[in-house]
Amino acid sequence: QVQLVESGGGLAQTGGSLKLSCVASGSVDRINRMGWYRQTLGEQRELVANIDKLGSAFYPGAKGRFTISVDNAKNTIYLQMNSLTPEDAGIYYCHADPYGLEPAYWGKGTLVTVSS
Repeated sequence: QVQLVESGGGLAQTGGSLKLSCVASGSVDRINRMGWYRQTLGEQRELVANIDKLGSAFYPGAKGRFTISVDNAKNTIYLQMNSLTPEDAGIYYCHADPYGLEPAYWGKGTLVTVSS
């Protein structure tokens, strides 16, 4: 089992920044990639970015304002979010994708609110 705990969400002003953190514990050796998903009311979760232990990152959308990083020593990933807009608001969930056929793990989410 893997446990994921997010932190760093909160209220930011338009143009501001937030840095999210996600700490993994438990069977962390099972983890292939970790990432961040965003969900807004009534919508499905969408991938923001993910990263492997070597630091190879993937951003499905061209969000040059966001940077994902990993600290393997701390079993932690980060999401630096800059130049925030109200469209970036939502619940950000940490996700861990294990090797093989094991189901993915999710954190409980951290809320990001951006005031206009």
